Amino acid sequence: MNENATPDPAPHTHRAESASGPQTSADGVVTHSVPTDEAVLSCRNVNKVFNVAGNKVHAVDDVSLDFAAGKVLAVVGESGSGKSTLARMLLRLMPVTSGTITFRGQDVTHIKGAELRRYWTEVQAVFQDPFASFNQFFTVGSLLRRSLKLAAVDKAEADALIEECLGYVGLTPKDALHKYPHQMSGGQRQRVMVARALMMRPKVLLADEATSMLDASLRVNVLNVLHDLKADLGLTVLFITHDIGQATYLSDRVAVMEHGKVVERGTTEEVIFSPQAEYTRRLLADVPDLRGSLKQR
Repeated sequence: MNENATPDPAPHTHRAESASGPQTSADGVVTHSVPTDEAVLSCRNVNKVFNVAGNKVHAVDDVSLDFAAGKVLAVVGESGSGKSTLARMLLRLMPVTSGTITFRGQDVTHIKGAELRRYWTEVQAVFQDPFASFNQFFTVGSLLRRSLKLAAVDKAEADALIEECLGYVGLTPKDALHKYPHQMSGGQRQRVMVARALMMRPKVLLADEATSMLDASLRVNVLNVLHDLKADLGLTVLFITHDIGQATYLSDRVAVMEHGKVVERGTTEEVIFSPQAEYTRRLLADVPDLRGSLKQR
């Protein structure tokens, strides 16, 4: 299979959203529609400025987004667009320069200590390189049990929870627990990372380039796992990717970032069928088969 192949898009369903047509703000953000579902996680006017050799670099520039309950929002952009920096601020792994992050209606921008640890149980992440996330000297079973021990889960409950969460990602204890990370495929390791995140019973899962190191067949496998988790568990997913084809396959809504700014946002169909921002059009031009696939849905 072609490693760069993009899966055919799957149909999407949405609740009614504003349909007044795309609106362009004073700062050039194209908004096709806004979600009507309740937002679990939100950011408002979030900025991240780095000082580099005496110069200020705006890695994230005045970004406002809502992550609707039980939906997938894909944030799409090339390397350096600010999407991963945004994810790290939403995870509270990096402080904001300015702006506000709210979770279930509560301001979590500056929480610390026990409050932050509670937040991390409800907002979990899966990163690009699953191999780097493992201690190579522990079996998968030991790694998963250690995670639950830190969360003060007793052994009997931990074993049941591990089996349940492995089942969500299409693995069994026999498949995984006795193996060391190097004995598993990249797709299996990434699915274990998703299972580990699910053990915390999160409301939100942030997947930051979670499929970019996998070949095409494994990529589709992980995308399908994320899709099923959204459908079966009502999980809210933030899917960070440079691949607009993957975003089309998985997401309900898309936000396109360029140079730290959101330049276009709307439902997946709105952004793909009727792109208004020049940058979005360039991204779509790089995947010539995508439009044809969408028209056949």
